[in-house]
Amino acid sequence: MVSVWDALVGQDSVVATLRAAADAATLVLAPTSLLMDGAAEADVVPDPTGPGPGTGSAAPSPAAGASAGPSRSGMTHSWLFTGPPGVGREQAARAFAASLTCERQPPGCGECVGCHTVLTDTATDLRTVTPEGFSLGVKDIRALVRDAASAPTAGRWRILLLTDADRLTEAAANALLKALEEPAERAVFLLCAPSVEDVLPTIRSRCRTVALRLPAAADVRAMLIREGVDERSADVAARASQGHLDLARRLAGDEAARAHREAVLRIPARLGRVGACLAAAADLVEAANADAEAANSARDEVETEALKTALGVGATAVGGRSRSAKASKAGAKGRTMVVRGAAGALKELERNQKSRGRRTVLDTLDRALVDLAGLYRDVLAEQLGATVESIHPDHAAEAARLAAAATPEQTLRRLEAVLATRTALADNPGLVPLLAVESLTLALRDA
Repeated sequence: MVSVWDALVGQDSVVATLRAAADAATLVLAPTSLLMDGAAEADVVPDPTGPGPGTGSAAPSPAAGASAGPSRSGMTHSWLFTGPPGVGREQAARAFAASLTCERQPPGCGECVGCHTVLTDTATDLRTVTPEGFSLGVKDIRALVRDAASAPTAGRWRILLLTDADRLTEAAANALLKALEEPAERAVFLLCAPSVEDVLPTIRSRCRTVALRLPAAADVRAMLIREGVDERSADVAARASQGHLDLARRLAGDEAARAHREAVLRIPARLGRVGACLAAAADLVEAANADAEAANSARDEVETEALKTALGVGATAVGGRSRSAKASKAGAKGRTMVVRGAAGALKELERNQKSRGRRTVLDTLDRALVDLAGLYRDVLAEQLGATVESIHPDHAAEAARLAAAATPEQTLRRLEAVLATRTALADNPGLVPLLAVESLTLALRDA
């Protein structure tokens, strides 16, 4: 039987924590009288904040006069899901949200209407906010806070999911903080970020943290095989993805993704003359721009046309006349309507689309740099004779060639140059990607 927890690959401790909290959530809103009546028959729900099974610590006895019923302390109004990119932060938050709206017991069946609507992001009591560009502004957060104050319409909870809480602007973070300090009774905030350090201390101190770890290659491989991928392709994709689940799926099933990875891993062999280094950098950035264009162009066009239609841009005054008005003279031309604020709204949409496109380019380049760093890690392991699994087993011959042509010190400098470029692009969104990658290719040649 499929459940919402099956999407959390290699996260057994996280699943246990969220399961317990979902069980406790069913009791939070239950009348005390019902809990008292069912105390003798109900199973005790573990409190994930306390000692886990097998720790040897006995559960404290209830105070005199207190109910011995199930624990309700595992549920809270604010959660922070952390972990490296691709590890499944949003999937974990969404699985938990589905369990909170599940109509069956135990929560999280994955098959009922409550689970299905949350997993497909169509639930009436779920609001998902994802930044389109580099930041999440106060306008979106204020709308989120207003939603949080509303009572749920279909389920027991009003769930607010922020997929990238690390991109909150200062004003947006302050607006969110007010809602977290005094949450509505039925509101649950689910925040996702790479680490707790990426979120303001005042916000993370009001959240319960759920830390996801990188799944082992064996776990990713098993996931791909369950999804119908052959064993060899699953093994290569699982190792090359380095725990990034979506990338593992793309490498296993998308020829374009595999071709892009191959092109990245051929870069070290192209670094001869200065012109060759610059050409390799240009090819890498051009591929990233092409990916962004393919991912966003159709969406941008649909969004623009939808906004124009909503604003009435392009409509004519003649076409908008009432039936009682006199017919227009023969040959009269309709006057294009000018909607107040239309130009500003279209410019704002264009800015958001450009920001999203640049974000896509930087994400693609970051993935390429991770692949390149993985290759140099394999080279260094070969040089040092380390008995570790390679990240790119299908490029073992290339790793051996590079290992024979350099010293471990050179390889380490190259690896550090790749990681430094990743950091520079992440910390400086205004940095020109081509210049950064050109500098990297020259550094790799001269190391």
